Amino acid sequence: MQPERHVRLFRNGRNQALRIPRELELDADEAIVRKDGDRLIVEPVRRRPDLATLLAGWEPLDAVLPDVDEGLLPLDDVRL
Repeated sequence: MQPERHVRLFRNGRNQALRIPRELELDADEAIVRKDGDRLIVEPVRRRPDLATLLAGWEPLDAVLPDVDEGLLPLDDVRL
């Protein structure tokens, strides 16, 4: 079972707030909160990785790719 803690609610300006204990911290900078009956559900917003991060995590290709220019006619010289 997940850890459970009793916490106090307090006012922060016009908002109601609570401090999340360290053992229940979310590994995120942002969260989505929604109400389900009398419960509040808080879920971390998972950021999608950027292209550079995604590519860095991929293994290099060992396959030899075909020459896509093979068999094409030579290019014409064009004057602009």
